[in-house]
Amino acid sequence: MMSARIGVLGAAVGALLVYGCSSTEAVNALTTGQSASATETMAAAATPATIDNFMLVDAQKLEAHELYRMADDKAIVLVSTGNGCPIARAMMPALKALRDKYAAQGVEVMLVDSNLQDSRDAIAAEAKEYGIDIPILMDSNQLVGEALGVTRTAEVFVITPKTWQVAYRGPLDDRSDYGVQKAATKEFANDALAAVLAGKPAPAASQASKGCLVDFPERAKAAQHAKISYTKDVAPILEAKCVACHQEGGIGPFAMTNYQMVKGFSPMIREVIRTDRMPPYNADPHVGKFSDDKNLSPAEIKTLVHWIEAGSPRGDGVDPLGAVHHVDPEWPLGKPDLVLNVPAYKIPASGVVDYQHPYVVNPETEGKWLRASTVKVEQRQGVHHILTGFMKEVPAPGQPAFENKWGVSVGGYAVGAESEIAPKNVGTYIPPGGAIGIQAHYTPFGKEVTDHSQIALYFYKDNEKPGLVMHNSVIVNNAIVIPPNDPHHQEVGYITFPHDALLYAAFPHAHYRGASSDLWIRYPDGKEKLLLSLPRYDFSWQRDYTFAEPIKVPAGSKLIAHFIYDNSKRNPNNPDPSKTVVWGDQSWEEMFYTAIRYRWTDETSDKMNNYDEALNNDRLMGMLDSNIDGKIEKSELKGQIGEQIGKYFDVLDKNHDGALDKTELAAMQQMMGSQHRRREAAATDAKPAAPAAAPAGSPSAGK
Repeated sequence: MMSARIGVLGAAVGALLVYGCSSTEAVNALTTGQSASATETMAAAATPATIDNFMLVDAQKLEAHELYRMADDKAIVLVSTGNGCPIARAMMPALKALRDKYAAQGVEVMLVDSNLQDSRDAIAAEAKEYGIDIPILMDSNQLVGEALGVTRTAEVFVITPKTWQVAYRGPLDDRSDYGVQKAATKEFANDALAAVLAGKPAPAASQASKGCLVDFPERAKAAQHAKISYTKDVAPILEAKCVACHQEGGIGPFAMTNYQMVKGFSPMIREVIRTDRMPPYNADPHVGKFSDDKNLSPAEIKTLVHWIEAGSPRGDGVDPLGAVHHVDPEWPLGKPDLVLNVPAYKIPASGVVDYQHPYVVNPETEGKWLRASTVKVEQRQGVHHILTGFMKEVPAPGQPAFENKWGVSVGGYAVGAESEIAPKNVGTYIPPGGAIGIQAHYTPFGKEVTDHSQIALYFYKDNEKPGLVMHNSVIVNNAIVIPPNDPHHQEVGYITFPHDALLYAAFPHAHYRGASSDLWIRYPDGKEKLLLSLPRYDFSWQRDYTFAEPIKVPAGSKLIAHFIYDNSKRNPNNPDPSKTVVWGDQSWEEMFYTAIRYRWTDETSDKMNNYDEALNNDRLMGMLDSNIDGKIEKSELKGQIGEQIGKYFDVLDKNHDGALDKTELAAMQQMMGSQHRRREAAATDAKPAAPAAAPAGSPSAGK
């Protein structure tokens, strides 16, 4: 009998250790019948009176959640969690019930995983296994968990958005214990929510949260944070990752010229790091690797934030930023081989400016291989983007250089973009003569100015001809229709590669309602891989994302892009959430556009091909085929182009199977192309064709 009792006791102790208790706590729990007291637990990490803003990404959907954008909620519930914790798993049914009970009353529930050992893939896998449909925010840098004072999983924090005060901290209820599950007799979180919604103080829990301990290494080093030195620790990070923009003449709003300047902006630096607005590189670090990655490392993030929270101590020694006069160079890649002057344009103080289509005559009398380009914009506030494309013929005087005449790009600019640099031994061929067509989007900003933008081109030397050829195309969907007041509307588009290729970079683009974006590859065998994820698309910072290693794209593969649009009042950039939004040039309209840079694997500079024509001919299918099954059904038709096709759908459907296949769609495109050419012949200044008919290598209107 005694041996049986010892066996039960041993099993209980083992369960306690698995559930995250220290050995001391296990003994206390066994001898007193309860876990460590509430006072003892809370003393380890105090609860803040209020919570600062943060942005974290949901591990399941890879979409960003920013706390202060939820200001219209009546209450927000954050719950600490972690993979493998039995108590966190066991509480999920009750937590879902709590969410469902209060959802209609303006209560939002989210989980926060601050465990360093939990990867994004592991979190998503466990969520799928246990049917967790609550957002699980990845606190990979532990800044949110640290600030909240999280000690264990299964801690519930009820936050009042009016004041951002923490109204309640404690367990969900009293059902969970270490090694024991019982029926709940006290619903602490429910009572706290009911009180908050009634405008009353939330009652405190009568017991501490019971969950698995979460390791916060930096918490143990808190006393050392005051020893973080600006001169030795912080300035080198700023110089490596921030000064390129934050210098005299740079795009940053202030120059990091010395310690005093940095310390003065330190509260703002902390905020933009916690909300992931800076650095402006939006590719999620959990997906893929990029050669142009501008993100701070986790160690750098913690160093900067902890230094600021410790009072931003200077430290001894010479100020590294003050010792050097950093000035933004006129041309970051050095002296150009050729500078093209974009025709000057006077931007009015107000109103709407249609896209401008000037051109520059190509002065080169011999063909050149382009290796890099930089667009220097004079009026950054007033220039949204500049796109380019080579034209075989110089337009007649006064004739716009529309995109339907373009070939390869010689470079481009959008807000936040940098120079385009080809990999070693890869280039873009620019024929002699002709012209460079330009698409310029100007946006008035309250002051009349004249812009004199320039494009710097860098060529391979005559004896350095590259062996490989860079191309550019676009995944586009101009049939998008975004309903009013919809916070989470998804659109999809794809492009199919007819031959083997290597993908070098992608440039997602939307307008004010763009919320997130991604890019997938679907291989011919149906397997898929996520290549790029932007959990928070930022209209103010747009750029190429260049893969550290080019992505192999076998013939028959599809590159699939998704955009999520937030057409709700929660979107601070939304011009009007009550409007149905469709494709349009202006920023208050919307776009679905992902530019790509690639090369064909069997093409060389000595043996060039014309595969781009087949690639771009498939674009209309990828625009309308929303379920990606290789055919277009009537239910998939939308937007203006969908309405046009719908009128002739039954005639175009030659085999009467209720869908348009690739052959039927090609016949329709040929018919539409003939009609367009007749209209163009009748009016030479007609608007260009829809992006579906854009020529090979041509970026369509609207980047």
